[in-house]
Amino acid sequence: MPLALLALAVSAFGIGTTEFVMMGLLPNVADDLGTSVPTAGHLVSAYAIGVVVGAPLLTAVGSRIPRKRMLLLLMALFTVGNLASALAPGFGWLLGGRFLAGLPHGAFFGVGAVVAARLVSEGRRARAVATMFLGLTVANIVGVPAATLLGQHLGWRATFLVVAAIGLCAMAALARLVPQVPVDAHQRLGREVRALGNRQVLLGLLTAVFGFAGVFAVYSYLSSMTTEVMGFGESTVTLVLALFGIGMTLGALAAGPLTDRALRPTLYGSLGALAVVLVVFPYAVHVRWAALVMVVLLGGVGFMTTTPLQMLVMNKAKDAPTLASASNHSAFNLANAGGAWLGGVAITAGWGWTSPALVGAALAVAGLAVAVTAGLLDRDGRGVSRIVAGAGAGAGAGAGTSAGTDPRPELSEAGADAR
Repeated sequence: MPLALLALAVSAFGIGTTEFVMMGLLPNVADDLGTSVPTAGHLVSAYAIGVVVGAPLLTAVGSRIPRKRMLLLLMALFTVGNLASALAPGFGWLLGGRFLAGLPHGAFFGVGAVVAARLVSEGRRARAVATMFLGLTVANIVGVPAATLLGQHLGWRATFLVVAAIGLCAMAALARLVPQVPVDAHQRLGREVRALGNRQVLLGLLTAVFGFAGVFAVYSYLSSMTTEVMGFGESTVTLVLALFGIGMTLGALAAGPLTDRALRPTLYGSLGALAVVLVVFPYAVHVRWAALVMVVLLGGVGFMTTTPLQMLVMNKAKDAPTLASASNHSAFNLANAGGAWLGGVAITAGWGWTSPALVGAALAVAGLAVAVTAGLLDRDGRGVSRIVAGAGAGAGAGAGTSAGTDPRPELSEAGADAR
């Protein structure tokens, strides 16, 4: 794998750390700024809203900017957002800093996924994208627990200062390791918008909203389940979150080669497995060792859905994949917010701490239904993946292939489905 993927993974590590660390720091922030924990929870929503707004907006604004420069600008905005969070004089300013830090999230992963796919030959594209996402999963094993401990001992502002420093390191890595990847001559914003309106792209985004919401219906309340249901002390919460991150990493490692081999079957299998895990979860969590196993499985099968969904929207958007790829992360963050909200509704209704798992199972089944429907409606027998269109990648064997003239249609997404 090219070293440029390491730079993308380091960037993803910083993004993943700042996205999830706030969940562990809410009590500290609430105490320091004199507000309640539920009110401080708006800081999680502010970041998610930033992702939803920024993914299509910044992708559209940067549609004519060379890929490498765009990645650097997005990481610079991420760094400024985290620095603003660290220096925020009050809750309102911190809310703005979190929104600002979230703005480049979706656009970075959207552009980064396209760049990662161009760096390798056609048969290894999903693995390249999954490698970039490994930074996000490792953040949940190392970054989030470490940043949470740092914030608990040195104050939450120290956490965001460190994340800003990671952003600077990521910018240096991007500048040094990522090759110049010019914007394709045929790329226009109108083409990107039309590609986003493709029925298969929209169904892929809808699958992400429902399917991944099942994961966050449980993950959002995993800390409380650890102490209230599993019977562990508060000191164990960090370990449980790290186990979830280990599962995410294992899922990402498995998803890359499986998606390269058979995209839709991998998507169907991961969503089906997610539904099964969520149905079993409420019963298994009462036994400590089984609860820990289920946490790892939840992270694994949940994150296995991300790579096939990312590749699906990129493939179906054909020669204008960037906006669709970025919008996929808006869909994931809508899933985060929606899953957390529905899980909270179940708990508030008095159904118990484990009830979000059954809510999540229903959401996963809904996502699977949408995915299967999309597969049945897909009649494009020669759906060619054109995400490597244009020259300038400088690495992959397929980097110089022009859009619409891929000489290897047997390696397309449609062909992979047939296997």
